[in-house]
Amino acid sequence: MPRTKKDGLIIVGGGLAGSLAALAMAKLRPEIPLLLIEEKTSFGGDQNWSLVDGEIEKADRWLIDSLISHSWPGYYVSFPDHNRKLRLGFSSISAERLDAAVRETLRPDQYRLGTRAAAVRENEVVLPGGEVIRADGAIDARGAANFSMLTLGWHKFLAHEYEFARPHRVDQPVLIDATVAQLEGLHFAHILPLSDTRLRIEDSYIAEKSELDTAVLGRRIEAYVKLRGWKGGILQRQEAGVLPIARSDDVHAFWRGAAARVAKLGLRGGFFHPSTGYGLADAVRTAVLLAGQPDFHGSELHDYFEADVGQLWKKREFYRSFNESLFEAPVQERRNIVERFYRLDADLIARFYATRLTMVDRMRLSGIKGAKAERHS
Repeated sequence: MPRTKKDGLIIVGGGLAGSLAALAMAKLRPEIPLLLIEEKTSFGGDQNWSLVDGEIEKADRWLIDSLISHSWPGYYVSFPDHNRKLRLGFSSISAERLDAAVRETLRPDQYRLGTRAAAVRENEVVLPGGEVIRADGAIDARGAANFSMLTLGWHKFLAHEYEFARPHRVDQPVLIDATVAQLEGLHFAHILPLSDTRLRIEDSYIAEKSELDTAVLGRRIEAYVKLRGWKGGILQRQEAGVLPIARSDDVHAFWRGAAARVAKLGLRGGFFHPSTGYGLADAVRTAVLLAGQPDFHGSELHDYFEADVGQLWKKREFYRSFNESLFEAPVQERRNIVERFYRLDADLIARFYATRLTMVDRMRLSGIKGAKAERHS
């Protein structure tokens, strides 16, 4: 995209949402001039993303099928009085796979790495040195911004990826191991078996405060590894994150809090699962929606995606109410509520992750707060 030429589309932010949007545009709208700008030296950052089967519409799976690095036919959940194996497919996408896909799909003139945006406006991007890149429209997908207009809880985590000298014998992911001590909030371990000898072990919290002490969580992961009897592990990589959990408020006020009328995707636009904070399913959906737009002028894109996120938050109002009831419960009771959730039938659990709850599902979920769990495995 020649400098100062007003043509095509600029996507600022080459994380998950921005990269998927660029891939969708390259595949479905190759005639539209495109430029993807990322501050770091690779796309996708250092994140890994997971999804439960059914979260993404079958018609949109083409966008991520080639990106999936690991898949399993199910996963485990574990609580002090309840262990269960759910036969719901589970997959993971690595940042490395996403980075490779963007580099392979886009031409070198369609992206700029190591480039920070000083300002993003509806039809231009200003770089720190004063360079201005203009287009018909610009999209801001740089990740989380100022969430002060929203009332949120937080899903925060630290993950260590280990290579062990011997097989760890974990055959499928452990989505939640809540047998650990309940400390700041709902506390659990999350485990992904990446090979017979490699594990990604995550220490996670659902809590009111967003502060993340990686040193403390790192020690807890080491203690968990020791407790599970895994020996000789060599730390290969570390990943940390703080994701928003929706509780209440108007997402339109969140959009109006930005000075410029710029279209936003990903966390920056409020596109995330309200109860987990994960953004993969919404990133796929908005990428396909973007590629289907008839008009790529910045003002049109802003209005379209603000209306879309408004409808999405209205549709997901039940989740915010459910989340709020979880945060209102005493810390020790929160684990019991989540345990009762995982005693429900697998199809309901799948619909919960896919944000496709029926009226009957909502009634059943409303009844688990304060109910007594049946004792069975």
